[in-house]
Amino acid sequence: MSDLTRLTLAEARDGLKKKTFSATELTEAHIKAIEAANPALNVYVLPTPDHALAQAKASDARRAKGEARPLEGLPLGNKDLFCTEGIRTTACSKILDDFKPTYESTVGANLWNAGAVMLGKLNNDEFAMGSSNETSAFGPVVSPWRRKGRDDKLVPGGSSGGSSAAVAAGLCLAATATDTGGSIRQPAALTGTVGIKPTYGRCSRWGIVAFASSLDQAGPIAKTVRDAAIMLGSMAGHDPKDTTSVDAPVPDYEAALAEGVKGLRVGVPKEYRVEGMSKEIEDLWASGIAWLKAAGATIHEISLPHTKYALPAYYIVAPAEASSNLARYDGVRYGLRVPGKDVIDTYENTRAAGFGKEVRRRILIGTYVLSAGYYDAYYLKAQKVRTLIKRDFDEAWGVVDVVLTPTTPSPAFAFGEKSGDPLAMYLEDIFTVTVNMAGLPGISVPAGLSSEGTPLGLQLIGKPFDEATLFRAAQAIEDAAGRFTVEARWWARKGASAPAAASKPAPAKKAAARKKPGGK
Repeated sequence: MSDLTRLTLAEARDGLKKKTFSATELTEAHIKAIEAANPALNVYVLPTPDHALAQAKASDARRAKGEARPLEGLPLGNKDLFCTEGIRTTACSKILDDFKPTYESTVGANLWNAGAVMLGKLNNDEFAMGSSNETSAFGPVVSPWRRKGRDDKLVPGGSSGGSSAAVAAGLCLAATATDTGGSIRQPAALTGTVGIKPTYGRCSRWGIVAFASSLDQAGPIAKTVRDAAIMLGSMAGHDPKDTTSVDAPVPDYEAALAEGVKGLRVGVPKEYRVEGMSKEIEDLWASGIAWLKAAGATIHEISLPHTKYALPAYYIVAPAEASSNLARYDGVRYGLRVPGKDVIDTYENTRAAGFGKEVRRRILIGTYVLSAGYYDAYYLKAQKVRTLIKRDFDEAWGVVDVVLTPTTPSPAFAFGEKSGDPLAMYLEDIFTVTVNMAGLPGISVPAGLSSEGTPLGLQLIGKPFDEATLFRAAQAIEDAAGRFTVEARWWARKGASAPAAASKPAPAKKAAARKKPGGK
């Protein structure tokens, strides 16, 4: 039997159907891999082996009765932004402490109801605020990839760095993730994995810890385009508990892959050729254009004139919504509490101790742009720019079916190379934020390796609720480029360890009292 952790989701599904192995054996293989790798990679903040084995055994019993469901027995990782009933959920922040939700996120419930197995909770940037997974209270995630001839630890992208690294390292077959400005696509690009951010409203946001409510969207990170299509088919669907959830049928994304791209109109926006773009990114983009053309698509240059305003507008809208959403963390109802002389002092002490540096920065920015005298100058103007960005795409859909761009401006970087410069870090999202601002679907697919031997991705942007066409185009790129996998499992070597790895966030203060969760 081959190494079960190297299988794709589709291969594992087929193996279970043929009874080549059982769900229990598949899950045990991943649990052993996690035990060996997590000290070095720090991808799981809470492995749940007992929970996973119980689910796997129940899955085997269902299959024996002929009651197998679409994801029966397939072990997945779950980003720590998704609430899990009775299992600690922290958004990788000290402020949620030992919070155990009394409910399951809708996306999570959809997956478990489809038969999937949860291996544990995956690391992410605190409250999903970051592009490198260096802001987590549990310490940074280490990418399984390394530069040629070098041992420096690389970031896996963010905020879904635990998800992307776990998939790339074979520590789950696929993983849940969220994307507010690129947090699925950017880490997928940096780790050689496939990540899709669906149309806003395609997946329920209920039970997902909120960052910026008008931008957040759940999606999968997987090993292949087919795996991502399988995952999204189970994650998506209407949810009456989420007022932004769209009541629309979910297509058979996997079946759509067979349709090909002949006659597909692919747009290439001239505004994405930004100043300072490296030649290898330019060459990668040119390769993507050539591959799609060879597969039967037609190429069209288009203009998205308001693209240059997307990043500054995003970093007004997202922090503004974050400051509002994070106001609920007050040390009174659940999570961390640092007592003070009165209720205001308790609020201040709790939030100062519980929130990390990047989260505090964004709350301050958001509070500023929403304050009296600045609301019109900043927030209202950013929302108007957002409307113009969406209009650019609406006009483009008259002449093209999908848009092709790079996913990131550069390959993976090492710890500390950009974390001291917030603006440099924010520029990591330069190609991805337009998709969130316009509420569109976007997918990143591996397309090559950098001169350093690390992965690079191409991004496809689609029409609202037309994820099926994105999968078709992404499959054409994957067919041409091939897959990019980590072969040398250096993290299994004795002595390999991750910096600042922790099973719990470091306590904010010894005097901090803990409060039991009181609900949603």
